[in-house]
Amino acid sequence: MPATREPAALNLPPRVPLARLPTPIEPSPRVGAALGLDLLYKRDDLTGLELSGNKARKLEYLLAEAEAAGADTLVTCGGVQSNHCRATAFAAAKRGLRAVLLLRVPDPARPPAPEANVLLDRLAGAEIRWVSHDEYRRRAELMDAVASELRAAGRRAYVIPEGGSSPLGSLGYLLAVAELRRQLPEAWRTGPLTLAYAVGSGGTGAGLELGVRALGWKDARPVGFAVCNDAAYFRATIAALCADARRRWPALPEVPADELRIDDGFIGPGYAQATSDGLEIIRRAAREDGVLLDPVYTGKAMLGLATRAREPGGLPAPRVVFFHTGGAFGLFPFANALAG
Repeated sequence: MPATREPAALNLPPRVPLARLPTPIEPSPRVGAALGLDLLYKRDDLTGLELSGNKARKLEYLLAEAEAAGADTLVTCGGVQSNHCRATAFAAAKRGLRAVLLLRVPDPARPPAPEANVLLDRLAGAEIRWVSHDEYRRRAELMDAVASELRAAGRRAYVIPEGGSSPLGSLGYLLAVAELRRQLPEAWRTGPLTLAYAVGSGGTGAGLELGVRALGWKDARPVGFAVCNDAAYFRATIAALCADARRRWPALPEVPADELRIDDGFIGPGYAQATSDGLEIIRRAAREDGVLLDPVYTGKAMLGLATRAREPGGLPAPRVVFFHTGGAFGLFPFANALAG
């Protein structure tokens, strides 16, 4: 299929204005130089919507579809400190909708204290339902059950998958690629370029992969640093999201799974569990570049970038754009470890 150079030619669906765009790009004056990289931050932590990071771009499309369907309540799910759930709660509040959040905890009978994102969920007026780790494995089924319950009560529910990672939500990061290309200095628009990002549910990665192909930007190579699950899982997940998107919008390009570059070497003990090296790279970015990363997503991605930068062939190119996808509130549960 011939490369489509402008997103306008793709006949994409409408979106509602939630994110403050374009987000800026900033140089890394010290961290990048120490790693031997030309490094820029794409500051998607500054999308607005109460520091909702990459979630705001996805929710623009998802809420447009929800409102077109006449929904009055959004239903979604995530971990107890889910950035996506908090972003959904605030997006719902801004649009005059309700939100029901299914949050994963070890023991639903003993929910955590209202701190960090949980506090913000409540401030935004979201209804929280606690679910166990075992129950969460059936999250799609549970959210459908909640939606049915709400419909039986006369409400109109719209279900948003974990992380906003659906074919529709992924389109937010197709547009982000076009936005980035317009912003980059002329010298950065040609020649090999690494696009580094944290991958937690696959939606951001799907959008980036669709974007570089849709724009015919062959020199830009996304590299996703997994924060949970393994590389094979995310290659399959991202390829499936892209294939589903292409079925809905046939002008989109094909994204083969075997072309996806996913690095699963920096997950550490598990999702939302930090390592000492991960915490140190967060301190370093804050003190040397004045940039706030988080232990769950961007800290792991930056640790991966820093490690691979020192290895021959570890990255597609030493000229790097790091997509800072947000997550500042995820720092607070790690306060004692970070302050030490």
